[in-house]
Amino acid sequence: MANNNVVDFPGHSAAESFDIDLVADVLVIGGGPAGAWAGLAAARAGARVVVAEKGYLGTSGAQAPAGTGAYYIKPDDPQHRQGIIDSRLPIAFGFAETAWIEKVYDQSFINQDLMSRWGYAFPRTQDGRERWGGLRAADAVLFLRRQLEKNGVIILDHSPALELLLADGAAAGAAGWNRRNGKRWQVRAGAVVLATGGTAFRSGMAGGNNNTGDGYLLAVEAGAQLSGMEFSGQYGIVPKGSACSKTAVYNSATLTDAHGQEVGRGKGSTIAEIQTGHLYCKLDKYDDVGRARIQASQPMTFQYFKRYLHIDPFTEQYEIEHILEGTIRASGGIEVSDGATTAVPGLFAAGDTTSREKLVGANQSGAGPSTAWALASGSWAGHSATLFARKHGGHAAVRKLNYIGTAGLRPVDGPRVDVDVDALIAGVQEETLPVAKFYRRDGKVMVAALEKLNDLWREARSGLCGDARLRGADYARSVVRAREAAAMIAAARWIFASALERKESRGLQRRADYPVIDERQYSHVITGGLDRVWVKRKPVSSNAYSYARAS
Repeated sequence: MANNNVVDFPGHSAAESFDIDLVADVLVIGGGPAGAWAGLAAARAGARVVVAEKGYLGTSGAQAPAGTGAYYIKPDDPQHRQGIIDSRLPIAFGFAETAWIEKVYDQSFINQDLMSRWGYAFPRTQDGRERWGGLRAADAVLFLRRQLEKNGVIILDHSPALELLLADGAAAGAAGWNRRNGKRWQVRAGAVVLATGGTAFRSGMAGGNNNTGDGYLLAVEAGAQLSGMEFSGQYGIVPKGSACSKTAVYNSATLTDAHGQEVGRGKGSTIAEIQTGHLYCKLDKYDDVGRARIQASQPMTFQYFKRYLHIDPFTEQYEIEHILEGTIRASGGIEVSDGATTAVPGLFAAGDTTSREKLVGANQSGAGPSTAWALASGSWAGHSATLFARKHGGHAAVRKLNYIGTAGLRPVDGPRVDVDVDALIAGVQEETLPVAKFYRRDGKVMVAALEKLNDLWREARSGLCGDARLRGADYARSVVRAREAAAMIAAARWIFASALERKESRGLQRRADYPVIDERQYSHVITGGLDRVWVKRKPVSSNAYSYARAS
């Protein structure tokens, strides 16, 4: 009997034609600060560069809607250098490396100095000096877009990459769809940089909707591996029902639980929300100067108070809740080495899609370290990709390509229109968004979650793809959504497999059944695999700052 749920599938093969077919030395996937700097570094080194961005480069991503800083080290100030390094090491739980921190923040200084020389208007102090580190969100990324355009970089907006291309085992480009006009695109390249960000599983955090873990799936399909995915239980505080998760706002606040008992921020507030069901806040510990500063540095949050809550948060109490920021503000991701290299030749990675363990350890990456890492790793990735392309990518236009996308693109049992994409995404979110489940983890609960996620993956792998009954942009968006669902399922599986492997509580890995730090667990947890997820241990570098010394 014919299966009425099976439809013809357009397919994805090298024999197909593309509406846009480009050749570049370096393809950058992702247009946040890391992707922008990767493109700039490559273009300034003489490479032909294409940047493919899922949204609009300059407004898309987690940084654009946020007021964020960028740590750096002053080259002529030894006291500043030592202070900024020492401030992070004790809270990295044994994974951060002094030399790596210095390298990142030194590069951040160089990049911000370049921005200043190019004309970026940094905020100024009262005496007129530029206040570096105060990148004004979308303003900064839009500024970088202009620099990319001046350097001849081709920007593909609204064009998510849905699969990587390989040639002789090396990254050789990518293919995807434009969500606005339905055009299919391909870029054949000598090297590829992944800068797609992390994922908060569409929790609703500001700017996080496009961050669905796409880069993880692209990387693992090509043969890369992930590190520190268990360090992912990062939550931010927001006014209930909003997306403005800015931790800095709550540095001078009074938090109370549903019974009116005052609680501390962090573990205290999280447990209070879980146990009492409600959490309240009043920003009553700011003085006049502090009020002015926090409103100037976090305008999005205070616009919300004014326009939607219609309150004065400094004198009136309002309800708050915790919202998942996930790997966007945590430390796990694609494992990279010096030069932002991955385990796949020709494939480089930067920004939130990579592991930041050597910078922030098992802790959250926050704004200052995360933005500095985006600037630094983006520059390194772009430079490394240019060098690789010069050496190996001379025949990018004529190499035989392999199209390697899996779940969401090439269903093993044929495409099925009865595979419910929304249900797949909701299934992932049921295991990852609740603070009571994902913040403080339990082994038995995680085993059940992983079994469910494995079932979701099998369903996606079996029949998930774009809806071939649609045409044009509608079809393109259906393919993108199928691929996003697959990426979120995959990311959750790698997180839970890693969290089950680490039988201790360290940093953002909090286990109710293993509540203390266990030095026998002091190693990296590496993961990968598609149909069968694997985990393994890797020794921590001897250059890492000893947690024993820190404690």
